[in-house]
Amino acid sequence: MSFEHSNGSREIQDRFDTRRLADAITSRTLQSVISSRDADFIGRMDMFFIASQGPDGGLDCSYKGGEPGFVKVVDDHTIAFPNYDGNGQYMTGGNILETGKVGLLFIDFQNQWRIRLNGTATIDFDDPLAGE
Repeated sequence: MSFEHSNGSREIQDRFDTRRLADAITSRTLQSVISSRDADFIGRMDMFFIASQGPDGGLDCSYKGGEPGFVKVVDDHTIAFPNYDGNGQYMTGGNILETGKVGLLFIDFQNQWRIRLNGTATIDFDDPLAGE
């Protein structure tokens, strides 16, 4: 996976002299696959935040929660999670159907660790994991 800092982030990094730090962090932490360590971490989480983009470019951020293990790591590029009916608005689901653009943030508040996943989401109404 290739990652490029935006012109805006570079401008601010240069303003505060953090470009070298940003590049060092990116080189050590950015990866294109979900490692086994990441999968274990995700499997222990009982919640995450998901940002999604709507068709007009508008953004929505939601909390998703369940029992630890409710998010399944399917393979090194794919996770699956249930779409529980919270308040019946389905803002995240609608945005996923429209654009699929999402960012997820898993946080272990106790140990002060986090994982971000950015990518494309889909909804499979006939997913074989639905029974779980």
